[in-house]
Amino acid sequence: MPRLPGLARYFGIAALFLGAALSGTAGGVLFAYIGDLPQISALDDYTPGTITRIIGRDGSVVGEFATERRQIVAYENIPEVLRQAIVSAEDGDFWTHGGLKVDRMLLAYVQDKLTRRRTPGRSTITQQLARQLFPESVGFDRTPERKIKEALVAMQIEKRYRKEEILTMYCNKVAWGNGTYGVEAASQLYFGKPAKALTLNEAATMAGILPAPQRYNPYTNLKAATTRRNYTLDRMVDRGYITRDAAAAARTQPIVTSGQPAHPRSIAPYFRETIRIELEDRYGAQALYEHGLTVRTGLDPDLQRAANQALDAGLRKIDKARVQFRQPARNLIAEKRSIETYRHPRWTSDPVAGEILPAVVMAVEGTDIVVRLDDWTGTIPRAGYGWTRRRAADLVQRGDIIEVLVKDLSSSDRTFMADLDQLPELEGAVVALDNRTGQILAMVGGASFERSQFNRATQAMRQVGSLFKPFVYTAAIDRGYTADSVLDDSPVSFNPGPNQPPYEPQNYDRTYEGPITLRRALEGSRNVPTIKLMDQIGPPRVIEYARKLGLTSPLPAYLSVAIGAAESTLIEMTSAYTAFPNQGVRMAPLLLREVIDRDGDVLEQRRPQPQEAIRADTAYIVTSLLQGVVQQGTATSARALKWPLGGKTGTTDDYTDAWFIGFDPDITIGVWIGFDQKRTIGNNQTGTVAALPVWLDVMKVWVERRRAELDEPPTFPRPANVTTVMTEHGPELFIVGTEPPPIVK
Repeated sequence: MPRLPGLARYFGIAALFLGAALSGTAGGVLFAYIGDLPQISALDDYTPGTITRIIGRDGSVVGEFATERRQIVAYENIPEVLRQAIVSAEDGDFWTHGGLKVDRMLLAYVQDKLTRRRTPGRSTITQQLARQLFPESVGFDRTPERKIKEALVAMQIEKRYRKEEILTMYCNKVAWGNGTYGVEAASQLYFGKPAKALTLNEAATMAGILPAPQRYNPYTNLKAATTRRNYTLDRMVDRGYITRDAAAAARTQPIVTSGQPAHPRSIAPYFRETIRIELEDRYGAQALYEHGLTVRTGLDPDLQRAANQALDAGLRKIDKARVQFRQPARNLIAEKRSIETYRHPRWTSDPVAGEILPAVVMAVEGTDIVVRLDDWTGTIPRAGYGWTRRRAADLVQRGDIIEVLVKDLSSSDRTFMADLDQLPELEGAVVALDNRTGQILAMVGGASFERSQFNRATQAMRQVGSLFKPFVYTAAIDRGYTADSVLDDSPVSFNPGPNQPPYEPQNYDRTYEGPITLRRALEGSRNVPTIKLMDQIGPPRVIEYARKLGLTSPLPAYLSVAIGAAESTLIEMTSAYTAFPNQGVRMAPLLLREVIDRDGDVLEQRRPQPQEAIRADTAYIVTSLLQGVVQQGTATSARALKWPLGGKTGTTDDYTDAWFIGFDPDITIGVWIGFDQKRTIGNNQTGTVAALPVWLDVMKVWVERRRAELDEPPTFPRPANVTTVMTEHGPELFIVGTEPPPIVK
C-alpha cells in the first residue's frame, strides 16, 4: 500500500508523456496537411454549377446546357420532412456533433482492415460535403491521409458555418442519380414536382438514394429503392421525427415515379448548337455549363415543331419514292445485348399515334413483324411494309433496331399497330425569320441531329438556282424597268471569250414564248429572258444588288449567275428575301436577344440590325412580282392558304438542289432539300415538287395562328409613290414616273 503514491506518480507521468506524444502527433499531422487544405472562406461565395437555359419567345425552355443538372434552392424551400429524412438516413447526430464522429471513423477503419473490402465510411454529412466541395484537395480515395484531410476540412466548415447552411449546401450539391444533382432537380426527375411538395414516402425514397445513387434509385432498382426507403423511415422513427404508425402507413405506399429518367430533348437541336458555339466562344465553357445563364431568344416553339415535322415528313416521302428499304444499321444480338431489357434513349414516355420511333424487332411471325417499344408490343402487318415490295423475313431479323410509325394503340394491354419506316438519306433544312426584327423563329439544320450535327441551314454552301432571279429583277426595277416591260424569250448564244464554247442557255421546259412581260418572265421562272436582262444591266451591277441584300459568298460576274450558278447558305438567302416584304430594309439574322446571369444581371442585349438594302418602292414592286409567282407562277399550290404570300422556287441542274423561299408581311421561311454530296434528288424533283410542300406545312401553322389572332389578313405596306395603271396586259403597279400612259377604252 505504501507504494501506491509512487505508482500513481508513475502512471501520471506516463499519462502526461502519452498525452504529449499524442498532442505532438496531432500537431505533426496538422502541420503536415494544413498546407494542402483549401481556403474554407471561399465557400462564402460558393455557387454550384447550374443549368443554362435557352428561352423561346413564349417563355418556354427550348434548350439546356449543363455538366451537372441542378437547380439551387434555399433552406426554407427544402421541406422539413426531407431534411429529417436525409439527416436520419445519413447522419442522425448531425445537429449535435462538431463535424466528426470519431467512433464511426475508427469502426469503419477496423472493418476495412479485417474484412479487406469496402465498408460504409460512416462519414458525417459535413465530411461528405467536404469531399464533394473540395475533390482536388480532399479526394475520394479510402486512405488514412484522405480521411485526415476530410476530417480537418469538415471541422473548418463546422467552425465557419451554421448547421442550416451546411445542410443547404449539401442538399444542393450531392448527386441523386441519372445525371441529376441537388434536391430540386432530383425531385423533379423522380416525382415531377418541386421539393417543397414531397410527401413522407417520397422524401424517404429520395434520402434512401444517397449512399449509391445509381444502385438505389427507383428507375434502376425499384426493389432496392423500396428497401432503402423503409430503412430511412425506421431511422426517422428512431430519431423521433415521425411516429411508428406514420412510418407503417408510408411503407404500404408504392413508389410512384413521374415517368422515366431522360433529360429533355431540345425541340431545336441545331439552333441550340449554334447558340452553344457562340456563347462558349464569348463566355467560355465553364460559364456556359455551370453558371446558370438565361439566354432569351425569339424562337417560336410552335413554328419550330411545325418545321421539324414538315421537313421530316417531306424527306421521308421523297426517300420512299426513290429508294427501297435499307438494311437496319444496328442489331442488338450482334452487339451481344439483351433485346428484352434494352432501352432506347428516345423511349421517354408512352408512344403517341403518329410518332415515328425506334423499336426492337422481337420476331418475324409469318407476314407480321413483332416489335417492342419499351414495354409496348407492336405489330407491323403486311400493309405496313408493303411499300418495300419485299417479304417480312427478307427485311428484318430478330434484334434489329428499326423505325416504326405508331398507329392504333391499346392502353389496356399496351399494344399497338405500326408501319415500317426508315430515316431518310436525303437531307434538308428550314429557317424562319421575323421580317421586322431578323429574329430566328425556327431552324432545322438536317434530317437528324443525332446522325449529323452539321447545320445545313447556316453552314452548307449550295447552288441557289432560280432563287437568284429576284436580285436580277430588283436591279432592273431600280434602274427604270417596270413589271410591264417587254423581254425577249427566244434562243440566244453568247460569246464568253477566246477559246470558249458559246454559252447557249435554255429554259427549263425547253420552250420559248417570244416577247413576254418582265412579270411573266419572273412568275414563270424563265431562264433566257432573265439572262438577257442581266446582260443588259451588266453582271457587276446585278451582283452589287445581291451584296446590298446581304449575300457574302463569292459571286463571279458571269451571266450564268443570273439563273443560280452561285452558291450561298439557306439563312443568307432567306435573310435577303426579308427585305422585299419589309420595305427594302433587311434585318440581319438575330440569334438571341439577351443573356442574363444567375443573379438576374444582363450580360448583353442584342437589338435588331436594320440594313437599308433597296428603295421601298422597288421592294414593293418586287414583292408584287413574287406574289405573282404564288398566284399564277411556279408556286400556285400556296394559293390554297388564302393569305397574302410571295415567294420563289429554285432548282439546280440535275435536280441536285431544291429550294423555296416565301414570305407574308411578317415572316419569311426558307426551305432547302438535297444530299450532302451533290447528286440528283430524283427526276423532276424541282423546288415546286420537293421544297414547296415542306414550306406549305410550316407556313400553314403560322397562317392558322395569325388568322385566329387578327380580324383580317395583314397587308404589304404600299409606298405613296407606287400607282396602279391599266395596261394592255391588265392593271399593273408602277413607280410614279415610270408608268406608261393609261389605255383609253
